[in-house]
Amino acid sequence: MSHRNAQGLAMSVGSAEAAQAFDALTEAFLKYRLDAPLKLKAALTLDPAAPMPHVMKGSFALLAYKAAAVPAAQAAAQHAAGLACNPREAMHVAALQAWASQDMEQALAVWEAILAEYPHDLIAFRLHHFAAFWMGRAPAMRDMAERAFRQWQPGMPGYGSMLACRAFAAEECGDYATAEYAGRAAVGLDPADLWAIHAVAHTLEMQGRRQEGVDWVEGLRPHFTGTNNIRHHVLWHQAMYHLELGDHASVLRLYDEGFRDLASEVTLMQPDLYIDCQNAASMLFRLGRQGVDVGERWVELADKAEARIGDTLSAFTLPHWMMALAATGRFAAGQRLLESVQAAAAGNNTQSRILREAALPVCAAILRHAQGAPGEAVALMRPALGSMPQLGGSHAQQDVLEQFFLTAARDADDIAAQRLLLERVAGRHPLPPQRRVGYAAAAHSTGH
Repeated sequence: MSHRNAQGLAMSVGSAEAAQAFDALTEAFLKYRLDAPLKLKAALTLDPAAPMPHVMKGSFALLAYKAAAVPAAQAAAQHAAGLACNPREAMHVAALQAWASQDMEQALAVWEAILAEYPHDLIAFRLHHFAAFWMGRAPAMRDMAERAFRQWQPGMPGYGSMLACRAFAAEECGDYATAEYAGRAAVGLDPADLWAIHAVAHTLEMQGRRQEGVDWVEGLRPHFTGTNNIRHHVLWHQAMYHLELGDHASVLRLYDEGFRDLASEVTLMQPDLYIDCQNAASMLFRLGRQGVDVGERWVELADKAEARIGDTLSAFTLPHWMMALAATGRFAAGQRLLESVQAAAAGNNTQSRILREAALPVCAAILRHAQGAPGEAVALMRPALGSMPQLGGSHAQQDVLEQFFLTAARDADDIAAQRLLLERVAGRHPLPPQRRVGYAAAAHSTGH
């Protein structure tokens, strides 16, 4: 029997109740709700023969970017393929199969095909948005957001989520006016929309509006209740504002009680979640560059990094793992991590190319720098500077890799390399290096 979801798309479900359960799951997924797994369980229980809950089960596994979760995603894809599907749902199954096989080009192509015919398919849109971002394809993310958004009208279920995604895609492509307008509009519709809050936070950070950024996040924190790990990332942005303002005590407080709160329910559920560990490692590195004593905070990250050696699904996380191992002097573990990346980079798919062109040289540079060879680190990483965006991550997140290169160049007394890096960031970032805490000293010392 066919029913329709909240956006009017036909679903292969046996009851209106099951269709409504899937709508609730979709809303929880889009709004980063902590109870999304429970919503998934409810949808699967109400109609085990409905294909889309199984697609979401597989997608949730892959969204963790953890090799150990891939078999569960593959099993979900296989199960969904054996169920009765309409044409749209069959394309979703095909996208999941490609994604679970690490054929990201095919997965993106299938999601794009779904949206060409069904522009109100929020699941296809959000998964495309997510995957394009973590492949460093901001223009593709922006293009899809603009094309799909033209088919939406205010008041439609999910309109706020479309605004939030449009905002973030615009910010990553430098259209800060559209980003702030769309993000604030989405927050106006739902002050708990963490993706929209996050998009505005990015915009304020890129424009150097630091106190506004602190006030923006702090004012919305009462709405964070019931949200998952994305709240950690938003609090990381708040810490980034404090770092730029020179308020290191607030940064450390947010580290311990906010974005790396090891006692929180969210962290206990997923203690080594890729983005949480990226947040933590990148902030500790930045603090170290400012001469701040971070105590033993690197140790728990290094423990998790060592346990994940061999897992190369998240290319952007790998340099962060290496930073943790390097900061704790675990050079043997760092070498094992490097060898695992080398092995994975030997393939011929998109992920292997990204590892080969970007993750491998950056990780090697971090290890050699820690071993006392900054000149080698510069030489290893310099050819990869133009390839680093394909690791994924935002401009704000990629910044830590640029700061590392600047550190290595300084330690190697390589003025030309420092100037090269400063020129690169000056050409891409709206704020000059002199106004950014991670670059100001180098800009002064090199006369940039």
